[in-house]
Formats: sequence, C-alpha cells, structure tokens
Amino acid sequence: MNCYFYTFGCKVNTCETAGMQSLLQNAGYTVVSQPEQADIFLFNSCTVTASGDSRLHHAMRKVRREHPDALLVLTGCYPQAYPEQAAAIPEADLIIGTKHRSRLPALLAQLCQNHARIAAVDSYARQDDFEVLPCDTMPDNTRAFLKIQDGCNCFCSYCIIPYARGRCRSLSLKDVAAGAAAFAKNGYREIVLCGINLGFYGMEWGGSLAEAVECCARTAGVERVRLGSLEPERLTEEQLSRLAALPQFCPQFHLSLQSGCDKTLHAMNRKYDSAEYAEICRRIRRYFPDCAITTDFMVGFPAESEVDFQTSLAFAERMGFAAMHVFRYSPRAGTRAAQFPDQCSGAEKTSRMERAQKAAKTAKENFLKSQIGKEFPVLFERERGDGYHVGHTPNGTVVRISAKNPKKSLRNRVFCVRIVESDAECCYGILTGKSLP
Repeated sequence: MNCYFYTFGCKVNTCETAGMQSLLQNAGYTVVSQPEQADIFLFNSCTVTASGDSRLHHAMRKVRREHPDALLVLTGCYPQAYPEQAAAIPEADLIIGTKHRSRLPALLAQLCQNHARIAAVDSYARQDDFEVLPCDTMPDNTRAFLKIQDGCNCFCSYCIIPYARGRCRSLSLKDVAAGAAAFAKNGYREIVLCGINLGFYGMEWGGSLAEAVECCARTAGVERVRLGSLEPERLTEEQLSRLAALPQFCPQFHLSLQSGCDKTLHAMNRKYDSAEYAEICRRIRRYFPDCAITTDFMVGFPAESEVDFQTSLAFAERMGFAAMHVFRYSPRAGTRAAQFPDQCSGAEKTSRMERAQKAAKTAKENFLKSQIGKEFPVLFERERGDGYHVGHTPNGTVVRISAKNPKKSLRNRVFCVRIVESDAECCYGILTGKSLP
C-alpha cells in the first residue's frame, strides 16, 4: 500500500517522519511523493499553538473529503497532549502519540485486517527510554537531521510540550555515532542535531551537547555539524570553548528568548532573566565572531502591558539578532498560563505582532548587510527556477549565486563564495575558487 505524509511543526517532527517512513518501507509499504497515489495518509502533528491544531483539522477534513476510502493516521504531539480530543476526530482511523512509534507498522496491519478504528496513545512515565527510529536518508534534503534528544523538564507556564513529549532523554553517544556514520555513508556532508530541548542532551548521565557535536565531527565524511533550536541555560563557557575547537561546527545559534521583559520571563517560568540572556549572547559572539544568533519572540502573554512589550522589543532590538520568529501567545489547555488573569485581547496581540515583525525585518536586513564583503564556504543545496544556485554559509545565511556561471548543478558541493550584496531575505555572492574537498 502507498503512504503519504503530512508533517507539521519543528525539525524534530521532520526527523520522526523520516523515521516512520523507514519503518513502513521496511515493512513493505511504499512512501509516495504525490497524495493522489496514496492509500494511507499519515499526519505528524504539532500542537504548540492553536493555529497548528486548526491547520491539522483542516488538512484531515480535506483529505477525507477528497479520498473517502483512504486510511488516515494521526500521530505526533496533538494526540499525545490531547488524547480525548484526538479520539473525537472522525476522520482519524488510527491514532498514536509520540511514544512507541515503532508500533506503527503492526498497528497499520491490524487496522487493514480488522477495519476497526484504533486509538493507541501510550502515556509517558516518570522516565522513559529514548526511542530510536531507523533513518539514514532525508528525502529532498541535502542536510541530514539527526534527532538526539527528546522531552522537556522545564514546564514553562505557556507550553504544552512537556505533556506531549515526556521527560528529557537522550540518544546514546554510540547511537549518535552510528546515525552520523549512516548519513555520511549516504553522502550527507552536513548534519543538523535536533531535539525538543536540545541543550539538555546527556543530562541523564552528566554528559553535554558538546559531546554529541564532537562525536559527529569525528565521523568520516561529516564536514559540518549544526545545532537546532536551543534553550540558553546550558551554553556555558566550557561548552562554547569545546565547540569553538571544532572546525566542523557551524556557528548558527537559534536561542529562544520569548521575551526581553524580566517580569514576563518570570511569569513564563523561564529559567533566566534578560541580563543573563544578554551575557550568553556576548559569550557566543566572543567565541564565534561570525556567528548568527536567531530567536523566538512572543507577544501578548497574559498581563503583558504596553510598557512590558516595549521593554521586551527594545531588548530584542539591542541584541542584534540575525532573524526573529515572532508569534502571538496562544493559550493551550492544560497549561498554567491559560488560566492566568488579564489575557491580552486579539487586537493587542495583532498590534504588537505587527510592530515586532517590523523590528524583525529591520534586524534581518541589517544582519544580511553585515555579511557583505565576507567570504564563506557555502554548501549548495538546490537550483531555483529563478536562475540561482542556493546554499547556506556556516552561520546559516542563505546565499544565492547565478546559475548561469557555472551552469551545472552545485548540489551537495561546497564552494568559497564572496558576498557582494543582499536584500531583505538573503545574500548574493560570487564564486572565489574551486569546490572544497
């Protein structure tokens, strides 16, 4: 039978979709790239915001309407966090959460045999093992995403993820090495390490994220190691010193801020204040002068006043971020913040989001302009239909060069590029020499 995947949300979900695809292929299913070819549709969900839930529901209704005889599988964070609501979705024939994904082939076989709806969401315990899913390819990607951490112990007051993912747990260093080697064997030159709370990698045995990066860097064929989204707490002097010693390490840090107002950070149950966050950014830039620091920025948290918002935005502007993901606070049932008094109105959230997005646009443009005149090794990933080769520098900057010279594909090759101009979205460059080995 043919399977088609819809993946919502973060890079961890991208990793897990690839793992589930491998599971099904090993069980004799075929993963297809066009929905018209599918007999089974799998929805790997995200439930960080209410808008994510809405997109999921809309997609499932649309697929059921267009493919009335297909089997629909709902998995991911939404059914894990809200199993009763997920069970009430009429379009779903099979419902599993984020735990025990390895059961998917057997559950699908049971569904196909008995034609009876299955809800199989397993609850997390106080401490669970890291579930390793088979994955050595990332369809349509030049970079490989390796999930090395799952779960979160922080319980920020607005966040449903600890309930959707369980407690922190890590992939063993032995399995990190095996995963990196498998990707390298299949021609991937860059590995992006991903996790729900990535900075807490190895906390179960007193290890650290730097260990995982070092492990990947030692792997033959791996030329770049990049980090996914991070919480700031565990980026210590010692960790940064070890990362800076690795030529394979890519200095791109997506360091979640959420708010630059200390009152709001405290209400969010974040584990730092603005001064500590600023010091971490200064520390990163001391070790990595050409780094890019990007962030998440929330507006409209309960009881956030206009003064609080202005304080938060002014702090973000001072940080000189390379990019900011701006989003509105979204109440999630089951979190403490959803019960807080003084919820901001939709109009307040919209106004603040528009102002923050304007500041984010300016910050990104300023960062891209600051790259002009510099030279970087660029890993090229694809050719656009608009006549450009497109790749990324070590700090994550998107770079375009004309596809007219050279005309042949540069995909999965590294070239030195000098940045000559920028616009609101990316930089443009010219090749300065041959491809790097």
